[in-house]
Amino acid sequence: MTDPSRSFGSVVDAYDRARPSYPREAAAWLAGDQPTTVLELGAGTGKLTEVLVGLGHDVHATEPDEQMLGRLREHLPDVRTSVGGAEEIAAPDGSYDVVVVAQAFHWFDHDRALPEIARVLKPGGRLSLVWNGRDARIPWVRKLGRILGNQEQLRTHEPLVTSPLFGFVEEQVFRHWQVVDRRSIQDLALSRSNVAVLDEDERAAKLAEVLAFYDDYGRGMDGMQLPLEAACFRASVVDRPAAAAPEDAEAAAEETAAPDDGRVTDDGSDADVLLIDFR
Repeated sequence: MTDPSRSFGSVVDAYDRARPSYPREAAAWLAGDQPTTVLELGAGTGKLTEVLVGLGHDVHATEPDEQMLGRLREHLPDVRTSVGGAEEIAAPDGSYDVVVVAQAFHWFDHDRALPEIARVLKPGGRLSLVWNGRDARIPWVRKLGRILGNQEQLRTHEPLVTSPLFGFVEEQVFRHWQVVDRRSIQDLALSRSNVAVLDEDERAAKLAEVLAFYDDYGRGMDGMQLPLEAACFRASVVDRPAAAAPEDAEAAAEETAAPDDGRVTDDGSDADVLLIDFR
């Protein structure tokens, strides 16, 4: 079976058409409302990237899937991009003010990714996470979730909370809406990793189920208003202790070294036996 975290390139068209964007105020909360240097990990087709650029941020968008990143480059040709994952970031230490991750943090190998993210952040820099999720307080939205497959259990910021590399985690939710019609609700289903990995017959059955739902609850050509919640989290990197200068390290070594008094122990160290020259 295809690795779900690497399944999105095969459905890039559906993903780009159907996945929602993010509220401007959410992007400002994540990265700040003043222009700054931002590294976006798992940028996908650029849903959040576009909003960050609109706020004036200098964004470097990275994405491990070449097909997804190719679509981002089509939409945002002036944005600096590179193919790569969160576990090995091709950037010098202290390169960015903010690292932002949208809809992707749960796919990371956190034991490797969090130290890398901390490394490339400037002192006091921030890691910010966001997930778009459906507002499941509404009965028909819960039904849609059961059909599409509820993946919210995968979306956790807990590794950030427990990491010693980052401080207190702030949280904020921004509510917004997505207009979904008979075509885009099919794309929304196709863009999900649990559907993308199905075989052709299973995908067809899932799409038939989604269309039956829309015919019951949708409003024809007018579509339907799908309520969303952008759940946002941010935390600042903990200050790293400064490395000792070489001359300071040498001085410290000299201060702690034992004096050389010419004595030798049984194991060869200078301690117990006084050497006498009988010549």
